[in-house]
Parts: sequence; C-alpha cells; structure tokens
Amino acid sequence: MSVDAADGWAETADETPVFGEPGATVSPWLATRLTALFPEGAEAAAVVRRALEVGGLETDVELNAGHVDDTDWVRLTQDQFRPIRISDRLWVVPTWHEAPEPTALNIALDPGIAFGTGSHPTTRLCLEWLANGIRGGERVLDYGCGSGILAIATMKLGAAAAVGVDIDPQAVLAAARNAEQNHVAAQFFDPPSEPAGVYDIVVANILSNPLKALAPLLASRVGPGGCLILSGILEPQAEGVVASYATELSLAPAAFLDGWVLLAGTRP
Repeated sequence: MSVDAADGWAETADETPVFGEPGATVSPWLATRLTALFPEGAEAAAVVRRALEVGGLETDVELNAGHVDDTDWVRLTQDQFRPIRISDRLWVVPTWHEAPEPTALNIALDPGIAFGTGSHPTTRLCLEWLANGIRGGERVLDYGCGSGILAIATMKLGAAAAVGVDIDPQAVLAAARNAEQNHVAAQFFDPPSEPAGVYDIVVANILSNPLKALAPLLASRVGPGGCLILSGILEPQAEGVVASYATELSLAPAAFLDGWVLLAGTRP
C-alpha cells in the first residue's frame, strides 16, 4: 500500500504551497486530500475509516474509489523526462534519449532520488545564468548539489574546477555517478569533508529558510570579485533572503520564472 497527502484545494485560489522548509511556519492546509493505493480485493473504505478513527479525525468523509490498471511504471516515469534546451549551446538529456543536437553541450542525466533534472524553474534559472555567466577557467562551488547538474554544467561550460556539497549521502553518490557519466572531473562531498577555500562562483539552489541560515557560510566562500547565485526562492521571499546577506554582499533579483526568483551578487 502507498499513500500520498496533498492540498485538498490544489490548483484553486485557496491552494497553500508547503515545501517542508526547516523553520517554516506555514499554516496547515485548509483541507488535505489523501490518495491511497490498495491491492485488489482489499476493504479499502474500512481501512481508511479505521485509520482516521485511530488518528482522532472525522470519519464521515467523502471517499472516491477507482481502479488503477497495471502498467509499465518505468516507461511511464521515463516519458515524463525529455530533453530540455537551456540555451543555444546547452541541453539536459535523460540517458535513455538521443541528444537532439549531438554537437551541443549535452548533460546526460539520470533523474533519480536527488533533486535536479533541469525541468524545475529553480534549476532552470541557475542553468540559464551559468550558460551566460561562465567565461572559462572559474572555480565553482555548488552548495546543495542534489543530482550534481549545476556543477556538471559549469564544467561543460568551461569552468576549471567544480565542487558540489550536499547533506544527503545518496545525493553525493548520485552526483558523482552523473559526473562520471558526463566525463567531467567535478567532485562531491558532504559538509564535514568539503574542501576549504573560496570560489569565483558560489551557487546554491535550496530553499529560502536554509539559504538565510547559511548566509554567513555561503558568503564566506565567495572570493574577491566572485559571484553568489541563489535560487529556490519564491518572489515574496526574496526580500528576506537579500536582507540576510546584506552585511556581506549586495544581492538583487537577476531573473524570474513561474513565481520563482534567482538572486545574484558580486563581492567587491
């Protein structure tokens, strides 16, 4: 059995985005929609009502049931990921697809448990900035690297070195595999083992609360004349993130996409 919880008012004016950020104080959803998958023949309604009863919740709720046909779930998942054109020279291509432009800079990526496929607006904002901002020879730090897509992209675009850091050990492993698959020498670490030093470009695509908490650390990794690039920020959150870095760097919105904003700043 599997269960999914979602905003009961999703895709309406009353939808409440919740991203599970550390320290977030977002109010609970006005209503929660549970979707559960049961084996055929199970007493699904009785199980649901019993679960609600045990949880001390109202049991007189509307239940809708339907049959889910068996299917090739691997193929269905793969069909959700197609090649993404980031710029004239940069593409993100799932490993099971042929590159639409073989002579372009193609990032071969296996979407897995680590965040970062190029399809989310926050990742795309970072990739578009890097496609225009990398001149060649830079040292880059990708903090919260996920799949490693940003560090890999910088190496493809001409950076001299790229280091990725993530608190999730599985992300570190996935990023290293993706780098090897793309034949680039990006390196990936967990925070306790990350190398010291400053960088020409520091990019962090996380969420607003962690970005604010990490302000002293991230700012300290930007070398003289270096750039700090932050994403994972909803437009209403941008002012608070900018304020968190004000004593170290002057950040400003550099790009917007689908309600998200990318902040950028340069150390004098």
